Amino acid sequence: MIEGNMPLDFYISISVSDDKLSAYMQISNIYDEFKVTAGQLADLVQKNHIQHGLNHVLIAEIAANPKSFYLKKTLIASGTKPVEGQNGFIKLTFDFDDNDKKPLELEDGKVNYKEVVSLHNVRKGQLIGQRFLATAGTPGRAVTGETLFTKAGKDVRFKLGKNVVTDAEQNGLYATIDGMVVRTDRDKINVFPVYEINGNVDYNVGNIDFIGTVVIRGNVLPGFKIRAAGDIRVTGGVEAAELEAEGSIDISAGIVGQNKAFIKAGKNIKSSFIQDATIEVAGDLTVTQSIMHSTVRAGRGVHCVGSKGLIVGGTIQAGELVSARTVGNSMSTTTIIEVGVLPELRNEMLHLRNQLRVTMENSEKTDKALSILDQLAAVGQLSPDKLAMRIKLNNTKKQAIDEQSAIKERILEIEKSLEDSENAKVQIVSTIYGGTKIVIGRYTKFIKDPTSRVTFRLHEGDITFSTNV
Repeated sequence: MIEGNMPLDFYISISVSDDKLSAYMQISNIYDEFKVTAGQLADLVQKNHIQHGLNHVLIAEIAANPKSFYLKKTLIASGTKPVEGQNGFIKLTFDFDDNDKKPLELEDGKVNYKEVVSLHNVRKGQLIGQRFLATAGTPGRAVTGETLFTKAGKDVRFKLGKNVVTDAEQNGLYATIDGMVVRTDRDKINVFPVYEINGNVDYNVGNIDFIGTVVIRGNVLPGFKIRAAGDIRVTGGVEAAELEAEGSIDISAGIVGQNKAFIKAGKNIKSSFIQDATIEVAGDLTVTQSIMHSTVRAGRGVHCVGSKGLIVGGTIQAGELVSARTVGNSMSTTTIIEVGVLPELRNEMLHLRNQLRVTMENSEKTDKALSILDQLAAVGQLSPDKLAMRIKLNNTKKQAIDEQSAIKERILEIEKSLEDSENAKVQIVSTIYGGTKIVIGRYTKFIKDPTSRVTFRLHEGDITFSTNV
C-alpha cells in the first residue's frame, strides 16, 4: 500500500541516460509497510514514456520486494544501440608498396638480370581493382521508443588515370590495353605500355618522351633526354644526359655527368655511382659505391652505404636522413650535408619574405593616401572622383591585409618545419673528414677533425653526435 495520498513517483523515480539507451528505477522514500504492485510500477514506467527494452521480470521482482532495491539505481530497460556504417574501400590486384626488385629466375636455375619481376603487367580487359560499397549502418532504438539514427559509411571512388575504365556500376576497374599498371601522383591508377630500347640512346633513337615505362638495355649518351610517366630503367650507364620520371629511376652502371647530367624522379632513384651530376628525387636516393662532386636533393633520404659508400664534394640535401660509409677525404674537400628540411621550402621562405616586404611597403603608401582623403572628407572637400578613389583604396587595403595574413601564416608553417628537425640525422658508418659542413634544420656544424662511426642529430638547439654501436 501507499501511505496517504502521495503519488507513487514521490517514492520511486525513473531516470533515462543521456544517450537514451538506459532507464533506471530508484526507490528513495519508503516506510515499513510500503507495498507496490507490478501494475502500479508498469503505470509509472508508462508515465515516464519507457517503451522499449523493458525488463518485465525485474519489474515484478521490485514489486515483490521493494525494500531490497531501496536506494539502488536499478537498470530496468536497455535500448538498442545504433551501429555506424562501414566506409567503402578499394582493393587493388597489385601491391604497390612492394618495392623489392628481384631478378627473374629462369627454368634452368640461371638468373636474368635484364628482366625484373616487379612490373605489374596486365592484359586488356583484366580486372585491376574492386570497389566495395559503404554500408548505411543500422539505426538503434531508445528506451523511450525513439529511433536513434547513425552515420552511414563514406563511399570511395576509383581515381582514374590513363588506359583504364570502370564497369557501369563503378565497382570494377579494368585495363583497356596490354601494359603495366602504375600508380602516379594523387594515387591515380594507369596502365602504361613499356617502351624498350635494345641498345644505346643515341642519334639512331633520339630523345624519348613516353607515357609509360622506359627500359634502356644500353647506355644513355651525352645530350639526350628521356621523359617517362612511369619508371626509367637503364641497364648501362648515363652520361651528360637528362632523365625525368614520374616514377622511379634505376641506373645499373652509374652516372658520369660532366656537370651536365640532370636526373629527376617522382619516387626513388638507384645508381651504382654518381659523379658531377644534379639529382632531384621525391623519395630516396640509394647509391652502392660513391657520390662525387654532385648536387643531390632528396625528399626523404640519401643512402650510400655499400662496399665503398663514399660521399665527397658537392651538396647533399635530404628531408630526413643522409647515411654514408665515408664523407669527405683526407684533403678536406668541401662537402655539405643538409638534412631536416626540403630544399624547396628554403627557397619558398626567401620568396615569401620578399613578397611580404613588398606588400607592406605598398600598404604604407595606401595608408598615406587614405589619410589625406580622410582629411578631405572631414572638411567636406571630397570630390566624386576622390570618393571613388577612397573606396578603391580601402578595398586594396583589405586585400593587402588578407594577403599579408596568408603569407605570415605560411612563413610560420615553414619556420615550424625548420624547428621540427629532431628526427633528422646524418649517419656515418666509417669516417667523416674535416672540411665537411653538417646542416640540420637552421643549425650548422663544421667538422674539423676526422671522426669515426658517429650519428649527428639536433638536440636542444645544437647539433650533437653520438657514437654508433
